[in-house]
Amino acid sequence: MLNDITGVVYSNITTIETMGIAFILGLIVSFTYMITADKEDYNRSLCYTLVIVPVVAAVVIMLIGNSIAAALSISGAFALVRFRSEPGSPKNISFIFATVAIGLACGISYFVCAGMFTLFLCVAMFILTKLNFGGGKTLKRKLKILVPESLDFEGAFEELIEKYSISHKLVKVSTLDLGSIYELDYKLVMKENTTTKEFIDELRCRNGNLSVSLLMDTASEF
Repeated sequence: MLNDITGVVYSNITTIETMGIAFILGLIVSFTYMITADKEDYNRSLCYTLVIVPVVAAVVIMLIGNSIAAALSISGAFALVRFRSEPGSPKNISFIFATVAIGLACGISYFVCAGMFTLFLCVAMFILTKLNFGGGKTLKRKLKILVPESLDFEGAFEELIEKYSISHKLVKVSTLDLGSIYELDYKLVMKENTTTKEFIDELRCRNGNLSVSLLMDTASEF
């Protein structure tokens, strides 16, 4: 038997049913995350978290009973703690808050509402992922160019980078090998249908055939 702080008693069957439904719905959300997550943001531990959070939230609200405000405060605090500790993308964070909402709905026996919300969330995330919603046709890149000390790099690559990018920004200049080599770090947005090999080959012609690296930029800001 489970007693909440108001003295309401939940039977063992009711408690198990609530936790079971919350667990199943969390499992569905977790599977949706595994299918729709970006490779660079995928977090295996988050898969487990999305299964457990609804169960924890449901038990919390059952213990709190009729004090909905207190239940929301505790569950919200839990979600915020997980938010602060989760290094992934905002998309990952939205899954965490969604599972908290599912757990709260299960805790107050709104199982139909919890099921409908889970179904809507999973279908919506799947469709948006397939449509690449918000992805656009451009790619953010990090460009690293090594330049010999003898080359004046000020403005040496600007015209060439503009040829292949929509926008770009020089974010860092550093030295290597006791100052004999400069390293230029750029952030840029590549144009559609840009040939990466051609871009790198032209850069190598200007930097004395030293190393050039073009990496994916997964940062949220440009």
